Amino acid sequence: MMLFSRVRGLPVLTPGDAGRVGVVRALTVGGAPWRVTSVRIARGRLRKDAALAWSALGASGADLLIARPGGGSDPVPAGRELVGSRVLTECGEERGTVLDAAFDPLTARIEAVLTTSGELPPDRLLGLGDHALVVRAPSGRAPG
Repeated sequence: MMLFSRVRGLPVLTPGDAGRVGVVRALTVGGAPWRVTSVRIARGRLRKDAALAWSALGASGADLLIARPGGGSDPVPAGRELVGSRVLTECGEERGTVLDAAFDPLTARIEAVLTTSGELPPDRLLGLGDHALVVRAPSGRAPG
């Protein structure tokens, strides 16, 4: 498992000549099933950020990510940034803020979301929009 916070700031290299594409600025996620969809890459002061589909990565490790040859041609799936999102239940109750998330680097599947109110398993996640991550209320609590 990897944490979003451990991936942020890692260099992204191209294979062969090990040219540096940039550094990871953020990971975006898509739901149902919940997984990392893309990597946002900061390429330097004078260059625009880039997005690379997670599927375009050939390898990921504790200290770098490597893009597959020709991986930049993979379409970048839609996704949103998870870290920093408000957390609301489907009833509209405030449940803190997303601090981090754990995911499987091979499948890109989200394994847990870490919030200021505790850890959420992926089966509690309902939707992620511009304003909040919406989660299922804890078991045993009736909506309303």
